[in-house]
Amino acid sequence: MATVALTMDTFEKTILEGGTVFVDFWAAWCGPCLQFAPNYEAAAEANPDLVFAKVDTEDQQQLAAAMNITSIPTIMAFKDGIGVFAQAGALPRPVLDDLVSQVRALDMDQVREQLAREEDGKAS
Repeated sequence: MATVALTMDTFEKTILEGGTVFVDFWAAWCGPCLQFAPNYEAAAEANPDLVFAKVDTEDQQQLAAAMNITSIPTIMAFKDGIGVFAQAGALPRPVLDDLVSQVRALDMDQVREQLAREEDGKAS
């Protein structure tokens, strides 16, 4: 499956309804972004059951600001509507493939329990 472009209007719906979603924040003028793009596209093709999305930070400045993007490329991963990974920098293909495997393997019940414990700790 090819990557999908996200906008301020489609971001939240995609994250909440997409299951496992990877998002690449990029810009056309960014050399590392352009170097990373073929790896990201290849990962999208190799994992058609997952959503691989892209946000053009020049076109979607409000969305990039809302997501606190300060460096590009930045890749984020969401699973069941929960952000589970965020890192700036172009990932080599083997590292990206490993990230996809790790996100696939996440036990979201454990993640939700951990988030609940962290919230309880903040409330104290």
